[in-house]
Amino acid sequence: MPSSDRETTCTAFAGERRVAAGTRLDVALTLKRDGREENILVFDDTTGRQVDFNLSGSAEDVAAGLAGSALPRSPGRPKLGVVAREVTLLPRHWEWLGQQPGGASAALRRLVDAARKTDAAGERKRQAQAAADRFMMAMLGDQPGYEEAARALYAGDRARFRALIASWPADPKAYLERLAAPAFESD
Repeated sequence: MPSSDRETTCTAFAGERRVAAGTRLDVALTLKRDGREENILVFDDTTGRQVDFNLSGSAEDVAAGLAGSALPRSPGRPKLGVVAREVTLLPRHWEWLGQQPGGASAALRRLVDAARKTDAAGERKRQAQAAADRFMMAMLGDQPGYEEAARALYAGDRARFRALIASWPADPKAYLERLAAPAFESD
């Protein structure tokens, strides 16, 4: 998920060629302007997930559609960015949480923040592996050495990974290397 202090960016491909990159709005408007409404795959630069844009209507319609999709409505305190979800715990866990300063929600937020700080490098590595794997499967799953490259990615074997993807198409390979880079950083 994007953090509130930066915009989500993405990259668009027409076949094996990168055709646009930037914020979601920039990419959508570039695709609209260039008439590239079909056979385009767009990927979120953080998660590696495919992104769909509705490019119908005018450029203003496209921008309005993206602005509307950026603010999902859900229960909670929207001005604070709070999202309500269900948590299932044993009674002893609820009892302990209820005794914590600020109540259960505040205690859970503190526990999550502490866990994120403790293993920030490991989490960054796992997220990079997942993002690179998603992109690789969608765009490069039919390339020679794909399965071995995926194994090298998860094994943290940068040299083998690079050797296996060396002959892959230039634009998707460069994007894949960018997504995968944090997966090869030492902890």
